[in-house]
Amino acid sequence: MKKITFITFVILVLSFGVFAQLTLPRESNRQEVSQTVGDTKINIVYFRPNVKGRSEKLWGCTTADVVPKGGVSYPCLIPNGQVWRTGANDNTTFEVTNDVTINGQALPKGKYGLHTIPNKKEWIVIFNKVNDAWGSFTYDEKKDALRIKVAPMKTKMQDTMSISFGDVAASNAGIAIAFDKVKVGFNVNVGDISGRVLSYIRTTIETRKADDVRPLNQGTNYVIGSKLKDNYAEALTWIEKSITTKATYGNLTIKARLLNEMGKMSDAIMTGEMAVSVGKSATPVVDTTNFEKTLAEWKAKK
Repeated sequence: MKKITFITFVILVLSFGVFAQLTLPRESNRQEVSQTVGDTKINIVYFRPNVKGRSEKLWGCTTADVVPKGGVSYPCLIPNGQVWRTGANDNTTFEVTNDVTINGQALPKGKYGLHTIPNKKEWIVIFNKVNDAWGSFTYDEKKDALRIKVAPMKTKMQDTMSISFGDVAASNAGIAIAFDKVKVGFNVNVGDISGRVLSYIRTTIETRKADDVRPLNQGTNYVIGSKLKDNYAEALTWIEKSITTKATYGNLTIKARLLNEMGKMSDAIMTGEMAVSVGKSATPVVDTTNFEKTLAEWKAKK
């Protein structure tokens, strides 16, 4: 009986050791920042170290070890010429959902380990194909997808390291890494957004159900809103397919707006008047007030 009790106790202890892992807070907190630029999502995950009064021992020293060695104490926390995880704990990760360029250099879509090599006058920003390493201790230059060079800048004191998005435009986003009184940045360009969106619209139109006119209407609206003049004729075929399926106030006004953009004013007015008539005859009746004002402006310009 005692033997059975002992065996049971051992099993319970071993089971506790296997399954009862503790998840404890880390001193450097995890942060995830994301930015959508056009049709592309940029996602960065990193852990945020603090200066904690260590400015004098943070930067500036040198070492022969380009890749940091575990268990070795260097004269400063982030030596010049040494690969840095760009944060704390796990390596920082950088992920993009489409092919992009970083400061003009191509980077395929995917998830990367983001490392940096600080120096006094120039930093190297590294996008490495390994994205799940602890720190930079196993970093391998042969697995780099891209390296760029950037100039460090002085900035106001920032005790907690940050990676943030700055100016964001239609196809660009600025990214800044700041810690202590140092900041470096680079630009991400997501490329030909309209080309990818048009390809997506065409595929959706081709694979839609015959009575589903939404891709036709939405695709035409995108072309009008983005002023893609080279695609106006193609968009006209889309909206005409929608009208052929069933003429509605919605698709007729879209066609009228497109014709106006194409400079076909008489056709735009005629289609617009048809849209108002269909809208007022619909059940329930459509409020055409705003579009009638637009129609009146077109007639005044004719």
